[in-house]
Amino acid sequence: MDLSKYGVNNDNKILQIALIHSSYANEEGGKHYERLEFLGDAVLQLIISEYFYKNCELSEGEMSKIRASFVCEKALSTYMDDLGITPYIKLGHGLENNVSETIAADVFESIVAAIYLNSGFNKAREFVMDVALPYLKKGIGFNKDYKSLLQELVQTDKKSVIYNVINESGPAHDKLFEVEVVVEGIVYGRGKGKNKKEAEQNAAYDAISKKAGENKK
Repeated sequence: MDLSKYGVNNDNKILQIALIHSSYANEEGGKHYERLEFLGDAVLQLIISEYFYKNCELSEGEMSKIRASFVCEKALSTYMDDLGITPYIKLGHGLENNVSETIAADVFESIVAAIYLNSGFNKAREFVMDVALPYLKKGIGFNKDYKSLLQELVQTDKKSVIYNVINESGPAHDKLFEVEVVVEGIVYGRGKGKNKKEAEQNAAYDAISKKAGENKK
């Protein structure tokens, strides 16, 4: 694990605490990461909020909903896997080799806080953006129920969402469906799938990706 580019190294006391779960601290004594997690959550929310405010033409409600998909447990644990930090988490004997998504997400927030406290906001932002930006640029996070998310987004403007099958191809046992999602008469996105449900989810994903990726003029 090398976070030296963010102003911290493995000997940094705050960073070491950021990796210690309460179960380990209870057995070995010393501090654990929960206070850092509290601070890191707030810093992370600010960093992601700032990104959407500066880069996307979305309403407050839309930004809140999409931001949630980039700071959920699934997102943060994925960032941890990408960074290769998960194996460095210190757990008590009862939890060894069992790092849940929740624990991984908590540690990510704790590391954000450690970098923030040691090196300042800009370095914390750099750390988060280095790992999250590839996902942010896709315009969609880690919410698998894209139809529900799209429905929530358009309900802000009291708009209706309609899914139309525009093409079916392939033999009966191996069909491929293509669906378009229409909002107030405008095609927002298209998607394909082996069944209508999968195609609708992919169409909703496409619609949200395009909407979230609309840059300011």
